[in-house]
Amino acid sequence: MMIGYARISKSTGQDTGLQMDALRKAGCERIFEEAASGAQRDRPELAKALAFAREGDVLVVWKMDRLARSLRQLIETAEALGERGIGFQSVTEKIDTQSPSGKLFFHIVGAMAEFERGVLRERVRAGLDHARSQGRLGGRPRKMSGQDIAKARAMLVAPGITVEGVAATLGVSSSTLYRSLPGGRQALQG
Repeated sequence: MMIGYARISKSTGQDTGLQMDALRKAGCERIFEEAASGAQRDRPELAKALAFAREGDVLVVWKMDRLARSLRQLIETAEALGERGIGFQSVTEKIDTQSPSGKLFFHIVGAMAEFERGVLRERVRAGLDHARSQGRLGGRPRKMSGQDIAKARAMLVAPGITVEGVAATLGVSSSTLYRSLPGGRQALQG
């Protein structure tokens, strides 16, 4: 059985008409459609489509980006389908994992994505190494300066002041304050 999946992003004001027509033309007997971001992992209609599919069925999408936002997510989904004996087709990209050439193309795309991630990782590592050699540290800037931490310590010594109150006074969240002061108030009193 050919099972279609159509998705539009919630905020775009699109409709699934174009996708639905293409999926029907491709021979889909059952089509699941929803409005959800592709980055969203929890997509109820996709989950229903995947649960509905049986060995020998084919999941069909209009374009690969309708199924997954990242290539990694796409490959994971296609592999999970393959393990269950379910094929995958993309109408626009003309990919069909049931044919040897479709499988090859899909794996070439996956290998290229893996290569791209490796190159990116190397660039990031080289950039961080260079920054360290220049005396800079990588990562997100700290929310609280040493002076802010000293103020927080001084305020938390007073029994009537709450952690939430100190955080609000310093303009940070309570969790940021706790991260900056491991052990919280108990550590200050010990």
